[in-house]
Amino acid sequence: MSEVVLVVVAHADDEALGCGGTMAKYALEGSKVHVVFLTNGVSARLESSQTDVDFRHQASKKAAQVLGVNTVTQLNFPDNATDTIPILDIIKKIEMIGEKLKPTIVLTHHKHDLNIDHQQCHKAVLTAFRPMPSKEVHTILAFEVASSTEWNFDSRNMFAPNVYFDISSTYAKKIKALEIYSKEMRPFPHARSIDAIQAKACVNGTTIGVKQAEAFQLVWSIK
Repeated sequence: MSEVVLVVVAHADDEALGCGGTMAKYALEGSKVHVVFLTNGVSARLESSQTDVDFRHQASKKAAQVLGVNTVTQLNFPDNATDTIPILDIIKKIEMIGEKLKPTIVLTHHKHDLNIDHQQCHKAVLTAFRPMPSKEVHTILAFEVASSTEWNFDSRNMFAPNVYFDISSTYAKKIKALEIYSKEMRPFPHARSIDAIQAKACVNGTTIGVKQAEAFQLVWSIK
């Protein structure tokens, strides 16, 4: 069944880290895939420049091509400071995009990621796509992002996956997209290294008996 998949993330590279293989899988199956970035992902860093912003933006477009994404929308909310603005501003932007694209499946951050932008993104998505008669969305899934999700050590709110996508056929695309984000990757044993990403994909895969998989936590689904 063809879907319209909307991936809403805080920063460019979150999509490849969290669900790049799943995005590519949907695209190969004929579904439309769209991505929204809330911030530029770099301006909160010390000594960041417009050159860094432009590089990240160009990387996001190249990664989108690899993953089969149809459209990329870059918003301009403050990086690592989305909690300093009214969340309603974020919700309204996402709602406008949703009205235009009419997604059926939405993928976004886990509610309790360490990163504040991830948390705000999750909250805004849930409000923007609350289940109403006029909405086409039937499923919202939350994914894990290396070096954010696993660093929330509150055992009461840790990521608990219960939905898995076999990405054995698209894993190479996920890695290629991450290699485009070379400035964001780190050497092993950092959680955001290619080796660590591979290990996670393999562990997720063996959980369901395949080579590589991406894990999600079901937020809600209407069938």
